Amino acid sequence: MYQIDKNANRISPLKEKKFSELGFREREHLQEWIAANPEVLGEELLIIQKEFDGFDETRERLDLLALDKQGHLVVIENKLDDSGRDVTWQTLKYASYCAGLTKSQIVAIYQQYLDKYEQGDSAQQRLTDFFDDIEFDELTLNPGSDQRIIFVAANFRREVTSTALWLMDHRIRIQCIKAVPFAIGEQLLLKLDQIIPVKEAEQYMIGISEKKQEEQSNERSLANSHLIRQKFWKVFLDTIRESDCRLYDNVNPSKDGWSSTGSGVSGIVYIVVFGRNCMRVEFFIGRGSQEENKYLFDQLAARREEFNQKFGAPLDWERLDHKKACRISYEAPADGFNSDEWPRIATWLTDHVSRLEKTFRPEIPNLKSLLAQRQEEGVGEI
Repeated sequence: MYQIDKNANRISPLKEKKFSELGFREREHLQEWIAANPEVLGEELLIIQKEFDGFDETRERLDLLALDKQGHLVVIENKLDDSGRDVTWQTLKYASYCAGLTKSQIVAIYQQYLDKYEQGDSAQQRLTDFFDDIEFDELTLNPGSDQRIIFVAANFRREVTSTALWLMDHRIRIQCIKAVPFAIGEQLLLKLDQIIPVKEAEQYMIGISEKKQEEQSNERSLANSHLIRQKFWKVFLDTIRESDCRLYDNVNPSKDGWSSTGSGVSGIVYIVVFGRNCMRVEFFIGRGSQEENKYLFDQLAARREEFNQKFGAPLDWERLDHKKACRISYEAPADGFNSDEWPRIATWLTDHVSRLEKTFRPEIPNLKSLLAQRQEEGVGEI
């Protein structure tokens, strides 16, 4: 890693340090940094436990346990200046222990973590949010034998890298991420590089894995939830096109549990949700910048009583501080997979998304103006 001197048009190397000489420890520091910012590992991960020791007849404990966006369990093992020679065997044991965890056990493990570290938020709700509002009953967690392993260390011994490469050849997904501290005077920096596999190879492997999973998922789902949703969306689209609402004139039925349409501002959409147990409409603010989304939401939320009155009922104002997007929604219970209920659900969604559009459509020019103002100030994009 180098520091750039623009004035001199030169670069100078930063001083590589050791965690030990800086007084950093594995659990108190490196582990906590990753737990608080799992995205530093190069993807969206949900940490569900620290120092997990819930294995029968053993006192062993793994550093961090996470879920990835496909529902796979990810065992994260952290070392400081040296990976050690036994880390692969140790972590393979952890992965084997985790292979038998059921969905209910994973939820219980995550709930224990939230109760201890996150003031008791609902594990089911957090999981639903992380998996982009997929119905909890439809979530598949820890499928098959697809547990993953991530090693984090400043240096990896040859026996570790050799074993990791061999395991990858046998379809065990392992990543080695090199974490090295650097110093600029009193300022400390942390650099993380994935050294195994190289990024290009990893994307190929992930693509093959996701293709296999998608094929298996399609085989299971076409007979039930996907096919049910496609049939429902046809009922909904027929219903809303007979109304005076033109939002969904150019939308086709899909297999998803939600359907969206534009508002006139990029990244801000109207959404209708068809769930197994609920129906919902949303004004969804999901532009590329989290800061921008929260800013627009706060501008609207300052007038929430006015908008609630225009809509005709109290809306749910969800800032979603732990996510990039925000939403303003209204929900009601429904027996979604009972086809006899579909005409009523379609009518409810049509009525309420129409009311939502009439509530927020007059605000679209104002939102565009706010975004233009931020662009002029150099803090946003149109």
